[in-house]
Amino acid sequence: MTRSFRESALLLLVFSSTSLMAAPIFITNYPSEANAKVFVTQYKSEANCIVYETPYQSENDPGVWFFTKYKSNARARIYYTQYKSEADLVVYFTKYKNEARCRY
Repeated sequence: MTRSFRESALLLLVFSSTSLMAAPIFITNYPSEANAKVFVTQYKSEANCIVYETPYQSENDPGVWFFTKYKSNARARIYYTQYKSEADLVVYFTKYKNEARCRY
């Protein structure tokens, strides 16, 4: 999928946490309301983002995501897709916080 530089920069800003808190992410069931379609890979080498899921919104490292139950609290809304070819972002979930990062 071809994407403009501006769209790529926006996705990087949204998904690499650079604020004072982890990126609050809301999972939507509707692709039309998502900021990005996300494909979860089993292979770290094919991921744009290596994501560590945190239970604490106060964490502030790049690639650290906090999943919120409320759309209004989210910094980004994602839709999980089954197909890598339709994804805007390919992520790999890690068990280790020190591996978390986003490259885009």
